[in-house]
Amino acid sequence: MFDTKDSTLIFRYDAEELRIEPWGENALRVRASKCRPMPSENWALLEPTKTDAKVEVKKDEATITNGKITAHVTKRGKITIRNQDGKLLLEEYARTRVDVLDPKCSALEVQAREFKPNIGGDYHLTMRLESVDRNERIYGMGQYQQPYLNLKGLDFELAHRNSQASVPFALSSLGYGLLWNNPAIGRAVLGGNIMSFEAYSTKVLDYWIVAGDTPAEIQQAYGRATGTVPMMPEYGLGFWQCKLRYQTQEELLDVARTYRRKGLPLDLIVIDFFHWPKQGEWKFDPTYWPDPDAMIKELQELKVELMVSIWPTVDRLSENYEEMLEKGLLIQQERGFRLAMDFEGNTIHFDSTNPEARAYVWDKSKKNYFNKGIRVFWLDEAEPEYSAYDFENYRYYKGPNQAIGNIYPVEYARAFYEGQTAAGQENIVNLIRCAWAGSQRMGALVWSGDIGSSWSSLRNQLAAGLNMGVVGITWWTTDIGGFHGGDPNDSAFRELFTRWFQWGTFCPVMRLHGDREPRQPQHGTTGGATCRSGAANEVWSYGEEIYGICKKYMEIREKLRDYTRGLMKEAHESNAPVMRTCFYEFPDDKMCWEVEDQYMYGRKYLVAPILSSGQKKRRLYLPPGEWVLFEGEQKFEGGKEIEVDCPLDTMPVFERQGR
Repeated sequence: MFDTKDSTLIFRYDAEELRIEPWGENALRVRASKCRPMPSENWALLEPTKTDAKVEVKKDEATITNGKITAHVTKRGKITIRNQDGKLLLEEYARTRVDVLDPKCSALEVQAREFKPNIGGDYHLTMRLESVDRNERIYGMGQYQQPYLNLKGLDFELAHRNSQASVPFALSSLGYGLLWNNPAIGRAVLGGNIMSFEAYSTKVLDYWIVAGDTPAEIQQAYGRATGTVPMMPEYGLGFWQCKLRYQTQEELLDVARTYRRKGLPLDLIVIDFFHWPKQGEWKFDPTYWPDPDAMIKELQELKVELMVSIWPTVDRLSENYEEMLEKGLLIQQERGFRLAMDFEGNTIHFDSTNPEARAYVWDKSKKNYFNKGIRVFWLDEAEPEYSAYDFENYRYYKGPNQAIGNIYPVEYARAFYEGQTAAGQENIVNLIRCAWAGSQRMGALVWSGDIGSSWSSLRNQLAAGLNMGVVGITWWTTDIGGFHGGDPNDSAFRELFTRWFQWGTFCPVMRLHGDREPRQPQHGTTGGATCRSGAANEVWSYGEEIYGICKKYMEIREKLRDYTRGLMKEAHESNAPVMRTCFYEFPDDKMCWEVEDQYMYGRKYLVAPILSSGQKKRRLYLPPGEWVLFEGEQKFEGGKEIEVDCPLDTMPVFERQGR
């Protein structure tokens, strides 16, 4: 049975209600549920701008058209979606005998929208779609530790883990973008025969789809639907120094002073974890940080911004544990001993979906950090990370982890973004280890987590960064050199580090971090002392040759400051990625949809990272146009593959002429 309300097309059959409504230009929001009333959460979506949509209902079918997109619904509820030219973008995969006149009628009895009851609860939902074109290419979906840019044919866990961020927006070469607007734990399979999205515990199917003529048009529409990043502050444009971990106030100050003494660019330095007495005591341990006010004052005089690490974990022995437990501010468990992590203590995370918990953690952080002049926070453990990822065993203020768990990093970022905003800060950026759709509007700068220090890991980060740009996480970075391992005295690691550092120069944020080998002796016996520091990780820690290369690329980053500021303005205003796939800039060039190991830094620079050991030459594809080698004056005509030299001190970068 069809119905309309305002500009919404409504279909009802048995217990299911389907709603399709305009949601911004050229976009539709599709919801279906067997619950009454229809769940009302918007999750990642912002309220839409009004559009002139048209709904038409006939006896056996109905359509809704909003600009360039049209959805058609049959008398039994099957959906197909086309663009303004009639090109098929999406078709539900149904193999049933509900409609025997459907050309794809089948005795298989496989539903397109399957609500399988979880006994005594809600539903295990599966949405199935036809793979309408075997040559379709799909991008986005967030950050996964794999080397593939084109995701067609791949299988994704819709859940967060350390170094994995599920942001379920898919951009298709067919000319659409689809957001799975459901924070439940689940699975997505972008198969060659069937594509499917699952939510293991939910009440509603909810997705947003937009049609566009170019990837830029689609990604800009997604930005209007879910928000864009704020404007990046000036200290986000240069070089950031970090390591696991500076153990004392004097050690950190000595590093900052050395950067200034050597005349090296430095915008920001980081105090990593366990600078506190215990987890869940968001403050400096005076044993190792005796005068934070004097430290911050000196850094300000050096014109170096300070970032401090925040963890969401609360130790059972913390001074705040009993109060937070009494007030219901901690994540609950369905069974077993209440323990989320056992790293340097027995801990439970604060519940970021609880507004009172967010206010509590911000108030502590404001008193002990913000009021001292600290304006940048490192929101670590944001998935949140568990010692055992038993997703079904945790329960939040907003509901079971299985049903809503993927919003945790959004709400964690919200705690600080809204707190800083209320305190009068503008242009907020906070480093965070995870994201979901909409995180970007909370000032989230995502980094790729605790990754390996290896060539394969470097390759994975390139794919991760580009796909994160597709899903609106335009602020993204990685640990230069990788996180786990790497000895600065090892020549093999020095080569990897150098190539990673060169690439980091052309990432949205240039940030050096890592847990280097060998581990340093324990400093002290109290507080976080047992969390020992890794080896030195400053640019002068890798020998004179590598230091010279690092200095060269830090100076390149400085020369690009005005250009990078312009890219950040584009990201803020239109959701344009800073790191862009080649097809974003050259959508009509078939080769630009196929190359996966190079990208555009904005519209002007083509970057070809070195991704393997011992490489002295680099093959790459130059899109049409005239290009000039960044280091030198050699000119190249585009539209073809070329090979260039890449000695250790050089990463191939090309400047696009006329831009």
